Formats: sequence, C-alpha cells, structure tokens
Amino acid sequence: MKLLVFHIGPDRYGLRLGAVQRVLPLMDLKRLPLAPPAVAGLMNLHGRTVPVIDLARLGGGAPSAEHVDTRIVVVDYAAPDGNEYALGLLAERVVGVQDVAERALGDSGVQAAPFLGEVAGDSQGIVQLVEPQRLLPPDLRAALFQTGGAAGSASLASDASPDSAGRQDGGDGAP
Repeated sequence: MKLLVFHIGPDRYGLRLGAVQRVLPLMDLKRLPLAPPAVAGLMNLHGRTVPVIDLARLGGGAPSAEHVDTRIVVVDYAAPDGNEYALGLLAERVVGVQDVAERALGDSGVQAAPFLGEVAGDSQGIVQLVEPQRLLPPDLRAALFQTGGAAGSASLASDASPDSAGRQDGGDGAP
C-alpha cells in the first residue's frame, strides 16, 4: 500500500494515498475567531470552502511549524452520516510517498488518539497510520460541517474569503 508520509513533531505518520485528493503548498488561511484550537482556518479550493485542521494541535501538541515542506493535504472525509467532505490537514515535513506492505502493519498495542491506526517499522523507525474517518470528534465535526447542507461545503464561511493579509483568495491559494 502507498502512504503519504509526514511528521507531527519528530514522529512519522502516513495517510493511505487513496484518501488523498491533493497536496498543496502552505497558504494563508482565513482564521476563525473562537474556533476550536485544532482548526487552522479555511481555504478556498476552486470556489469551495474547505476547513483545515492542524494535525499537531489535534494530537495535543503545539501548532504545526511552517517548514519549507509543511503542506495542506486535502483528504476525503466520510462523516458518520454518510456525507463526504473535503477536509484540509495541515501536516509538517511532508516527505513523500512510501510503499508499506499490508503484512508489515500491526496494532500499536497502545490506546492513543482515536484517529491513529496501525504501525509499521522500517529502517527509519516507525510510521503510524492516520485514519481520516476517525479524525474529528463529534463536537468538532458539528462545528465544521452542516448536516443538512450540501456535501463538501464547510459551514463556517463563504466561498471566497480574504486571507489573513486581507487579500482575496481566488481558490488556488494565490492572492
């Protein structure tokens, strides 16, 4: 299986490539006052508002650092109600795609964050799967997505919103 590998702090994690819509460079996000700490903001992706979650904050750490290789990974998020949404994940040090044999995956043996899955070891240490469908606790999911609205839209802002410098974002991350 192919994984998109990234870091949260010093640790390596992976997303199944099949869940990844696209990987984008870090861009200015529309900040949301009083939003939960894990919400990094909103981005406009080709006219569609997409919430972005900071994986480091969601995991209980400090906000993701803005490294040259920090990226926004857009994944397909399947909510428990059956709707599918685009969800941006702020991920540090995205290092690329790595092959991991299914048979190499095993239970971590530790009850940790609910969105963490199986682990595999290699010459660089351990990589642990992140399960997108288990990323959002119910309260955060309710804050991000309308249950009665169109699938794929965030409930927190309009489609075109100014970035943190007040520029209008045309949907491709460029001002």
